[in-house]
Formats: sequence, structure tokens, C-alpha cells
Amino acid sequence: MTGKVYLIGAGPGDPELLTLKAHRLLISADVVLYDRLVGKDIIDLIPESAEKMYVGKAKSLHSLPQGEINVLLAKKAQEGKMVVRLKGGDPFIFGRGGEELEELVEEQVPFEVVPGVTAAAGCAAYAGIPLTHRDYAQSVRFLTGHLKDGTTDLPWDELVHPAQTLVIYMGLTGLADIAQSLLKFGMSAAMPVAVVEKGTTSEQRVFTSTIADICSVVNEQEVKSPALLIIGEVVTLQDKLEWYGKY
Repeated sequence: MTGKVYLIGAGPGDPELLTLKAHRLLISADVVLYDRLVGKDIIDLIPESAEKMYVGKAKSLHSLPQGEINVLLAKKAQEGKMVVRLKGGDPFIFGRGGEELEELVEEQVPFEVVPGVTAAAGCAAYAGIPLTHRDYAQSVRFLTGHLKDGTTDLPWDELVHPAQTLVIYMGLTGLADIAQSLLKFGMSAAMPVAVVEKGTTSEQRVFTSTIADICSVVNEQEVKSPALLIIGEVVTLQDKLEWYGKY
């Protein structure tokens, strides 16, 4: 009898941001495959009876290639197991969730998707930065700073736009290229930028600067991954609306 795969978003780190459904399924799992960005407090919720498999990825260092993860998910379900695929953030926003489900469809393995709080929403909220605001931004755009081919070749001309917030995932390594490209295509050197390191966790740090100076700030503060970039006038509200760890 074939089991089932539950593709679950674990959120950006704080275990209390798990959905009720995600928590219920996680504590009932037979097998859990989890990523590098899943918080330790969430991993601790996995029952001792479950088989835990770390399949995380860091830049240029994959514990298991994506193709093998896809095959492993199908294999475990075909053994009749209740399989949880636990991903940081939301599995359909830069989480490769779609790639993994394509394999399950081919193998005719049943699955469900449980959305999670994506890093953009979670980290921005915990940093006190509203991604939209009637006075500053009427649209928000999610981007990845690390494309499949390893470049940061983004549609720069579309990104330099008034009343728009840019949220860049995995943008730390390519930060210098990102900043230079935005400036080259006309972004004001004074455009506010925030970097949120380890957002929603007890180790969260938030640094704000301008697009011209953000690289210097990141280097001086020795910011490490995972870190999220937020670019736009909404960042000016951070000092006023900051709340996490303050009250």
C-alpha cells in the first residue's frame, strides 16, 4: 500500500509560526526529510519514533542532490510510510517544492501541500517593516539572488520602479552585484535597504542602510546566512515599528 507525502512549509524559524495542520502532521510522521533552514525548535517537534533525514543545502554544498531527494520521497511513500517533507518558509516560494511534486506525480504517489509563512512575510513582520504601505509601496516583488545557473542576472530595469518593495531571498553572496546593478539602472543611492539575519529567531539581527552603503554594513557586522534583503522606502518605518525583543 502506497503512503503519502506531505510537503510542509515550516516558516522562517519561530516554531509558533507553524500552522495547526503542519504541527498535527509533523508529530504524526513516519519519516521526515528536512532542510537546512528549518529551525532547531521545529526539528525538536519531530517524534522520536520517526526516521529523520537531513537533506539540507548550503551554497555549493548539497548533502543530497535535488534529484535524489525527489526519488527518496517517492520511495519512502511507496514503502507505505507517512512522509513529511519539511521546508523552511513556504515550499512554493523559492523552495523547489514544485520540482519535488513533479516526481511524485510521475510515480503516482499521493501528496498534499501545507503552506508555510514565507521568509519575506515572517522576517519583515518581525523586523517591523511593512512590505506594503499606502504612503510608500503599492506593490511588492519577491526575487531570488541565487539563480539556478549561479548568477544574479535579474530583470534590473523592471526592479527600479517607484512605490515598489523588493524582497530578495539568498541575496547575501551576490549583494555587491545586486547593489551595483540597481544603481546602474537608476536606483537612487539613498534608497533604504534592510538586511534581516536569522529572522523570527532568538538570534535575529536587523541592519538598515542605503543601497550605496549596504555592502559595507554587511561586511562590518559580519552578517551570515540566512539573511533576507528588503529594498524600498518602507524600510524607513523600521525604526518606528520595530517590536521583536523590544517589549
